[in-house]
Amino acid sequence: MARHFIIMASAYSIGKRIVLDYSDTDKLDMDSIQRDIDYIFEKCGKDVPISTHFIQTNSVSWDSVIKLDNFFAKTELVHSKEKFVELIMKDRNLNSLDVAKYILTKVPCTHLKLEKLVYMCYADYLCDTKTKLFDDKIFAYKLGPVIKNVYQKYKKNGNSSISVEDDTIMYNESNKKMPIRSRILSSKDGIKKLISIDKTLDKYSNFSASYLVGLTHKDSTPWSISGSGNNSYEEITDDCIIKFHNIETI
Repeated sequence: MARHFIIMASAYSIGKRIVLDYSDTDKLDMDSIQRDIDYIFEKCGKDVPISTHFIQTNSVSWDSVIKLDNFFAKTELVHSKEKFVELIMKDRNLNSLDVAKYILTKVPCTHLKLEKLVYMCYADYLCDTKTKLFDDKIFAYKLGPVIKNVYQKYKKNGNSSISVEDDTIMYNESNKKMPIRSRILSSKDGIKKLISIDKTLDKYSNFSASYLVGLTHKDSTPWSISGSGNNSYEEITDDCIIKFHNIETI
């Protein structure tokens, strides 16, 4: 009889669950396994969502685990803690499209309204925590703050409401539909980020795109200070948002 201690996490970058399998026919080295778990938390953060499982099969092979329990099928077996950490870290930083996709699961949006809501989510989180919600830069366009990745993906919708499709709101993991909410939770400080995004949407989601544009166009807002959309497309810096975002809030 073989014993398997399994560490599992979701790796959205490859669309699969990843696993580390520790197996032995005699006795598992739990001290060594604990050191590897500590290593994962040290490198990825204490809030990284992993699960652990213990199972007994007739072999030390990973195939024996899958044969015994289909729950472990269609996973990616990783052969080192370093590779396991590498795959997790690809998901620890959000980008603007992650936030945009989550918003679309909750709020009917035109492209313009979506841009404004993504910006408000970013600015609120930045001002509350002094850390970035996502890595993408924000620029001053004619109709307000714009994130280029969101602009490029959704500009084709014009003034029409964006159609929410599976590939817009979901990630595939082992042939299961995984909500974009789980993607946000898997990021660094994911719970804090999700709470902040939901709080911002509660404040602004019922307003029209034109009303949100009006908020960002007030005098001395980050947008107005950063070029006012004079076709220079100046970056709206974090320092500027922290200093002046309060002027465009409700």
